[in-house]
Amino acid sequence: MIKEALKYLVCLGIPTITKIDGQQVSDRQLHVLKEPTANAIQVNSLSGLVEYLRSGFDTNQTLMVHVVSPTEVVAFNSVNSNCSRGQFVKAEAMVPSFCFDNFYDAESFNIKAQSCFVANEDKEIVLKVVGNITEDQVQTYSDDGISQSVTAKVGVANRATVVVPNPVALRPFRTFVEVEQPESSFVFRMKNGPACALFEADGGAWKLEAMQNIKAYLVESLNDEIFNEKVIIIA
Repeated sequence: MIKEALKYLVCLGIPTITKIDGQQVSDRQLHVLKEPTANAIQVNSLSGLVEYLRSGFDTNQTLMVHVVSPTEVVAFNSVNSNCSRGQFVKAEAMVPSFCFDNFYDAESFNIKAQSCFVANEDKEIVLKVVGNITEDQVQTYSDDGISQSVTAKVGVANRATVVVPNPVALRPFRTFVEVEQPESSFVFRMKNGPACALFEADGGAWKLEAMQNIKAYLVESLNDEIFNEKVIIIA
């Protein structure tokens, strides 16, 4: 009795392999054992990524560098026998936070605009409008769906009607600091409070420009005979 029970238990551990429509199938749930891979090194700049690639610290294999997004770049090798890749290094940009499509009070918007955007002409115009508006001066405004008019201070005691510019061309910090921040169009709106908001109006085209800027930076930084053969860059 015990012998038969042990024989039955042993048989439970042996999978039955059969062939169906030319493919081998098993009556057990089998899992492929994959080769262990190390966690990718984390850096926060493109210069750090370039330094790692030039060091040859982990491998001398040919690596693919993939610009995944305006804020992420990864480097990996080719697939192994288990069809998996080893990811060696990952760069993630540290960018300031600005909530587009959301209204800020005038003071918060002023601070965010100064700290999260590259200086240009339209930024100065927006800051000038916002800086001269107070709560009692935005209680009435006209709006034709595109441009808005608000009452703003133009001197020590004078007031004047000012047209809120639209659209505005701004350059937020949205990618790695080593590359040029793309300029794109935004709809600038104000409402009672006063409150201000920016709405993205370029359909995401800035992302493609930023990714091409990153690729150009990497190509230039790794532009020598050795790395032209060892590093492939795609965006």
